[in-house]
Amino acid sequence: MKDEEKQPQDLKVRTTGFALRIIRLYAALPKTTQAQVLGKQVLRSGTSVGAQYREGHRAKSDADVINKFEGVLQELDETEYWLELLVKSGTVSEKTLESLIKEKNELISIFVTIVTNLKRKRK
Repeated sequence: MKDEEKQPQDLKVRTTGFALRIIRLYAALPKTTQAQVLGKQVLRSGTSVGAQYREGHRAKSDADVINKFEGVLQELDETEYWLELLVKSGTVSEKTLESLIKEKNELISIFVTIVTNLKRKRK
């Protein structure tokens, strides 16, 4: 299988897996107001990553793909913010979120590369 064919399937699996991990994180949070408010924010942004990716994957033009994938990057950045607040507020330990944060960072790197390459291609 060519890299071009493998990458979309891999990203579909990874963004779905990321969303599922965010859902499980939310379900495991304490039922305090603070945890639930932060949790709902991370739930929204973290699950939007895969939805934005799928929209971009179906885009009709490079410009539309770039727009949608930049949306993915915005959602990942927002997710990072809410994860940081969960840790800094003492709601969740940094160790607990370590692998989720690693996946978030890897997804950011992948999407930055894709967007950069598409922008270069358009010039």
